[in-house]
Amino acid sequence: MTVKTLPAQPKVGMVSLGCPKALVDSERILTKLRADGYGLSPDYAGADVVLVNTCGFLDSAKEESLEAIGEAIAENGRVIVTGCMGNEAEVIRARFPGVLAVTGAHQYEQVVDAVHDAAPPTQGPFVDLVPEGGLKLTPRHYSYLKISEGCNHSCSFCIIPDLRGKLVSRRIDAVLREAEKLVAAGTKELLVISQDTSAYGVDIRHDPRTWKDREVRAHMTDLARELGQLKTSEGRAPWVRLHYVYPYPHVDAVIPLMAEGLLTPYLDIPFQHASPSVLKRMKRPANEAKVLERLKSWRAIAPDIAIRSSFVVGFPGETEADFQYLLDWLDEAQLDRVGAFRFEPVAGAQANALPDPVPEAVKEERYQRIMDKTAAISAAKLQAKIGRTLPVIIDEVGEADEDGSIGATGRSQADAPEIDGHVYLRDVAATLKAGDIVDVTVEDADEHDLFGVIEP
Repeated sequence: MTVKTLPAQPKVGMVSLGCPKALVDSERILTKLRADGYGLSPDYAGADVVLVNTCGFLDSAKEESLEAIGEAIAENGRVIVTGCMGNEAEVIRARFPGVLAVTGAHQYEQVVDAVHDAAPPTQGPFVDLVPEGGLKLTPRHYSYLKISEGCNHSCSFCIIPDLRGKLVSRRIDAVLREAEKLVAAGTKELLVISQDTSAYGVDIRHDPRTWKDREVRAHMTDLARELGQLKTSEGRAPWVRLHYVYPYPHVDAVIPLMAEGLLTPYLDIPFQHASPSVLKRMKRPANEAKVLERLKSWRAIAPDIAIRSSFVVGFPGETEADFQYLLDWLDEAQLDRVGAFRFEPVAGAQANALPDPVPEAVKEERYQRIMDKTAAISAAKLQAKIGRTLPVIIDEVGEADEDGSIGATGRSQADAPEIDGHVYLRDVAATLKAGDIVDVTVEDADEHDLFGVIEP
């Protein structure tokens, strides 16, 4: 009998930098390459070619991307660059003339073609090498669901439209089909992402499609309602978490879905600032008073809703009065999770030409003040949860210590992965595993995290 030996698979390594949207791009690229017969290498040494998916949003992120490219070239030598910084191919090639190819953000076909040129496939397409739901770079129990590309805003500090283009929404049936596959493959938590989730479908006039024998619009509220109908293998609804939600009026319509249990009571809203004068210079809507009223109405409908946001301090022209306005606004808004950033000029951004730059020392001082303020708010909110029983999704189960006790780390519905807090559990069962959703009694809290025990 003649035995035919298949040629060895070419292997691809991946370094993925930047935001969750870039992570989804990396997952799609790897899924396509896996279907083309490529293997995946966990290190530089075993890779025939290395992909570096870059971030180009801030100058510091660009420098991190360039360092990653340099490391990949030093360790492997055969490097393809993609992602947001791919728009600056001349900068990359000037510093690293040996890169094999440079492509821009979400240019999947060009990346795959470049890999084919650098390390030709040897086995042809093998779709069965790809798991249901595609290859993932996140743990099995949560997945990012990207619903659109690009952005129609023209914020003065941002160059995302230059990097990723104008808003391009995916078909609603395609999004729901992907979500269904992810849940069927074990996803317990869907994190809906885009550059502007609230604007989903605007560019395609909220194009309706048939899904499960009914018509569904490409609209954030329709999408949220349909995602809430999905069921995991245990027959329960997955957590559905909305990120990058601009507070347009129709956002009010998703709050009742949280009260009904169809949507995780969590909104990630990029407020950026509260002072009307700063928001005007940022070219963002200045309706902070109305937002405070809406926060109150949302909490009346869904009392457990968690609001996360991020703010920029030290924006050009920001006065001490502007900054104090922001601190006072935060006192009233009582946001659950807050991130802050010192303003950093970005090449090509309109804000670079604004007068009255804020000195670096003042930026740092204001950054420390806003972090102290928001940490105090967070600590008080978490203290109020002591004694309550909350659903918690498990991210990691530890090893037994010398006494046989096992601990675990999870997250409440108020905590998104990577950016928010944790729930630390004591004395868990050895059968507990990542992805389990359990009821936890909160025993203690600090500024950012909860501590508790699983209900017997």
